[in-house]
Amino acid sequence: MSESTVPVVVKGLRHSFNSGVTRPEAWRRSQLLRMRDMLVEREADFEAALHADLGKSPLESQITEIGFLIGEIDHTLANLSKWMRPRRVATPLAVQPATAKIVPEPLGLALIIAPWNYPLMLALSPLIGSIAAGNAAIVKPSEIAPATSAVLALLTPEYLDRRAIAVVEGGVPETTALLAERFDHIFYTGNGRVGRIVARAAAEHLTPITLELGGKSPVYIDETVNLSEAAKRIAWGKFMNVGQTCVAPDYVLGRAEVLAKLAPKLADAIHELYGSAVQRNPDYGRIVSDAQFKRLVNYLGDGEIVVGGSHDAETRFIEPTVLAGVSRDSSVMQDEIFGPILPLVAVESLDDALDYVNAHDKPLAAYVFSNDSQVRARWQSETSSGALSYGVPVMHLTVPDLPFGGVGESGQGAYHGERSFEVFSHMKAVLSKPLQPDTLSATVMPPFTGAKEKIVRKVLGKLR
Repeated sequence: MSESTVPVVVKGLRHSFNSGVTRPEAWRRSQLLRMRDMLVEREADFEAALHADLGKSPLESQITEIGFLIGEIDHTLANLSKWMRPRRVATPLAVQPATAKIVPEPLGLALIIAPWNYPLMLALSPLIGSIAAGNAAIVKPSEIAPATSAVLALLTPEYLDRRAIAVVEGGVPETTALLAERFDHIFYTGNGRVGRIVARAAAEHLTPITLELGGKSPVYIDETVNLSEAAKRIAWGKFMNVGQTCVAPDYVLGRAEVLAKLAPKLADAIHELYGSAVQRNPDYGRIVSDAQFKRLVNYLGDGEIVVGGSHDAETRFIEPTVLAGVSRDSSVMQDEIFGPILPLVAVESLDDALDYVNAHDKPLAAYVFSNDSQVRARWQSETSSGALSYGVPVMHLTVPDLPFGGVGESGQGAYHGERSFEVFSHMKAVLSKPLQPDTLSATVMPPFTGAKEKIVRKVLGKLR
């Protein structure tokens, strides 16, 4: 699809929405079930595409993308009727007799722009919420994951209602053409630079947006935890998808003596997870592009390599790597790493760690490995992040009723579970008041008589 056809696609989908095709609950359920069928029946196609784009093993694709989506669909189907139901709210005395309720209604036509690191899950997860809320939608997959993009473009019109759901492939020209159109919501997952471009384009039409961005998600660890167990969980969260995960642990903060003990534990954990010949391990993927590979290799000199460090440009392989003695002003500490390199950064104390995190952009997630309740409490009360997890990274994404999103530079808005339904819905306020009895004439409408003044002042006095 070229950029010249984008207006035609947008016009057709908006016409379908305006015709009411997407509003019935039956349509929403049928589309979610069809998406589920697509994921199950064509899982081999998706697994092959994810392997081609990122070197993902079939099991990792199931755990982090296909299975994740099936679980989200099932959760949505189980709760959809409840989410769609109008919600009664109380009315104040001055308005009575009257009834008030909040009625969820679809926004209209949504645009979903997906990234390359989880190219299936992050394309379809927002679409689940959009469908549940009764919208038409365009999904723009990432051109940096071309195999997954192609499979989505092929299968989506086969399984889903092409009158209301479309996939637009392409790169910058197609995305630019899409952003020039008027949408009722834009959902973007990616980096802050492009996020700003999306926000500027949305502002032209006053379109509401959700920005799921990234950031340097810190780990804090102290001597109160079992370092071997902590190391295994940190390594798993960091090196999953070769570190190309927006909520991956970006770096580890801890006192020097704790980090010195942690480093060999991380080496053991990496060996346990991936063996001694990581490059030949089918469970370990590859960097998505040559540009990303070159960027990451430049970080390898920013500290002492205590484990890993080997790399191969031809296959875009970078071994799981831990860097010790990393300076806070080194290049690896300036931007989100988004790769299999884990810096260990020494702090003098908990206060020093909190000060460091608070001096930088608010992260998408923060991970605390401490059994000290006061340490945990201080991270919760004295830092701001999209999420805070104790004892495990990444797993908060798997809890449907926890909102997932960032704050500040790490994002705007949150989704998953009911939040996804709400993101793509307008909560319409509906008030119904009978014409009789005419309580308004007796209280708030002119002329303002002495009797009315007594009533109003009596009511206002109760409110003070």
